[in-house]
Amino acid sequence: MLAAGTQAILSEVGSDFVSFTDAGDAVQRIEALYEESAEALRAAFRNREAGSIAQPTYPYLAFPVSHGPAPGVRPPFDIVLEPGFYGTTLTRPTLFHDYLLEQIELLIRHYEQPVLVGRSRRPIPLPYVMDDAVAGLTEADLRLLQDHFALPNLRATDDSIANCALVPEDGRPRPLALFTAERTDYSLARLHHYTGTAPAHFQRFILLTNYQRYVDAFRAYGQQEVLKGGEYDAFIEPGDIIFQQDTAETGGGTAQLTSLPQMPAYHLRRPDGNGITLVNIGVGPANAKTITDHMAVLRPHCWLMVGHCAGLRRTQLLGDYVLAHGYVRQDHVLDDDLPPWVPVPPIAEIQVALQEVTARVTGLRHAELKTRLRTGTVMTTDNRNWELRLNALFAEINMSRAIAVDMESATIAANGFRFRVPYGTLLCVSDKPLHGELKLRGMANAFYRERVNQHLVVGIETMRLLREQGVAGLHSRKLRGFDEPPFR
Repeated sequence: MLAAGTQAILSEVGSDFVSFTDAGDAVQRIEALYEESAEALRAAFRNREAGSIAQPTYPYLAFPVSHGPAPGVRPPFDIVLEPGFYGTTLTRPTLFHDYLLEQIELLIRHYEQPVLVGRSRRPIPLPYVMDDAVAGLTEADLRLLQDHFALPNLRATDDSIANCALVPEDGRPRPLALFTAERTDYSLARLHHYTGTAPAHFQRFILLTNYQRYVDAFRAYGQQEVLKGGEYDAFIEPGDIIFQQDTAETGGGTAQLTSLPQMPAYHLRRPDGNGITLVNIGVGPANAKTITDHMAVLRPHCWLMVGHCAGLRRTQLLGDYVLAHGYVRQDHVLDDDLPPWVPVPPIAEIQVALQEVTARVTGLRHAELKTRLRTGTVMTTDNRNWELRLNALFAEINMSRAIAVDMESATIAANGFRFRVPYGTLLCVSDKPLHGELKLRGMANAFYRERVNQHLVVGIETMRLLREQGVAGLHSRKLRGFDEPPFR
């Protein structure tokens, strides 16, 4: 029997709640409720019968808890810090099936009490379930959509939970997850738009780069891995073009789009979703923030930046690696969400893996490795021509002990910290403007030919090592605050 206060909150947030002590059964009901609502919306729009049905809503997962976890249980996530009512709206449960199963199972196990699944009072915006069916709408269709169906509500779509800005209130539900259903749907739609691939293709280990040559190398590597018939079963590229062994034999699956999206994504797929996605984010912190804002809702195990940088030390050579252990955040795009005074610490497991794999791939060890792999601070700037302001930046670069400058790494790391996604950076020195070695065309081409493949292999093999070591160790407590939603 639920307490009166819990019953009151349940009535406020939703209806038709059912109690579950089995995570699989709970996820099955979440999926059924979502599909029922989504299909009702689609049917109403197809038949132009907006007024004939009750407004379909998102599923709601509730977890009222009156005590702490079992003695000795101290995991980095799936822990509520004090008794209370926790809940969240959910969307696309089939896409998040494994994640939801894991999170709900841990809650039930840690607290030895059920979760509740019901219908929320948050309507599902029609555009989020229509996919491509809204193409070619008439003016009358648009009026029907605007007048009779729920549309995305930006007043209810923000990052207040992730930004630690949601202060708990007595008698109000506390968040169970970092993202509400509408915030998740918003990003899933944007992901498809920016990357040219469906969110379902994204893998849980993500590489981010700022050069097309890495994409070309990854595409060749990915297709070869699929042909080998090992752990990867498909390679997907923009346009949702799927390369598999059977399509390769007939010449299919190798077509490319004539026009690429803004930040094209390529996915080396494993059946368990623990493959590797590579996204070419282009140049600049705005793109880096945009894509990580949206990928974060997928709850990846980690993302790594593998790109190029300007070396700042005389002893560095073109082709040397920079393993970032700190960042000077001159990118500014996250200042409102994560103020610059917030430190962005290195994630030890990723740092160690990157160094170990670099040694393995290059064949260098000990003192010899230190001559080609420098660990230090990276300055990320929003000014591509920062070299023209050297006199103004001289003291800042020197004072920070920065060893490299780029335009994306601090943004990616800071957004990883903000969204509790493990992060890392391994850059390759492509020029040394402070010492007269500018990025000239002939020099750059020779450098790229020599280093791109090796650098990409380091990134790929680091992902493999992290996967083999077990993903549980990646999700560090240092990414979580003193008042956190239970879900990872």
